[in-house]
Amino acid sequence: MKAYLILEDGHVFEGESFGAVKEVISEFVFNTSMTGYVEVLTDPSYAGQSVVMTYPLIGNYGVPLDDQESAHPFVEGFVVNELSRLGSNFRMNMSLNDYMIENNIPGIQGVDTRAITKIIRNKGCMNGMITTKKYDIDEVIEKLKAYKVTGVVSRCSCDEPYRVGEVGGYKVALYDFGAKRNIARELANRGCDVTVVPASTPASAILDGKYDGILLSNGPGDPSECTEIIEEIKKLIDSKMPIFAICLGHQLMALAHGFTTEKMVYGHHGANHPVKDLHTNRVYISTQNHNYVIKEDSIDASKAKVWFKNVNDDTIEGLEYLNENIKTVQFHPEACAGPVDTNYLFDTFIEMMGGSKNA
Repeated sequence: MKAYLILEDGHVFEGESFGAVKEVISEFVFNTSMTGYVEVLTDPSYAGQSVVMTYPLIGNYGVPLDDQESAHPFVEGFVVNELSRLGSNFRMNMSLNDYMIENNIPGIQGVDTRAITKIIRNKGCMNGMITTKKYDIDEVIEKLKAYKVTGVVSRCSCDEPYRVGEVGGYKVALYDFGAKRNIARELANRGCDVTVVPASTPASAILDGKYDGILLSNGPGDPSECTEIIEEIKKLIDSKMPIFAICLGHQLMALAHGFTTEKMVYGHHGANHPVKDLHTNRVYISTQNHNYVIKEDSIDASKAKVWFKNVNDDTIEGLEYLNENIKTVQFHPEACAGPVDTNYLFDTFIEMMGGSKNA
């Protein structure tokens, strides 16, 4: 079946439908990872967005359900150059096509993903539509431009608290703004007793829970939209508890300190972004997925100092807060699939809470 990708700037790409036969309007971004498409599909940070994969062949190892980073996919649509109809992997449970049908996600293949990526890179991430209907462009352009990613954090967060890990280790409250599973897993692997809590959890519930530390997770959307969450984070800051934050959590912490964020032209989405630790000058390869960034000129030098920077474009990738036991990073140290260079940062969080309990 023919399918069409229509971008809000008027570009139309004709390809072949796969996955669910469904029309969807969303924001379009590109991802430069060569593997890990299951993790991409199930990363809640993509809520409200469709993903264009720059690597040409996708689906060749099928879908191992153990690789999911959440209970179900969150992407709105999926764009690939060539879909592998048959997967070859002893761990796979089903084909990518069947997985997308089962989860009601539309896809389009057989399009020039290199050309689409160049458009997004040059003009910025933009809205678009995946459809099997042939439209007159004038019919849909205004509708595409009107789309906005909103309310996605509440959609991605858990409804009730749940626990992961061992009783007896450090008690960690993990705020779920759209948390990837591997964040809780990395903490549990270090002996932590993790309680994953909904994004709407008031600070008072955390402070009454006698936790040793707090982790603010990744998540989707515009951080400045999360005004109620930011107010609760301010109360957590005042408590002087150890806090580590990732991606959206990193941005929310900055906003809670009075810094500002801005939307990037096309964002960072991929498993190959170099970041530099400004203390050691060592460069790490990181996995990233964000459209917003902290404005460097908004950072109050009396409150925080830059910890990491992106080697490619010099954007802020991490902050250390002065006179507070708080560290934050924009990238994903829990990356799975992805580079593992920076998962030592979970050990840093353990040190912030007092060091190994096994020592």
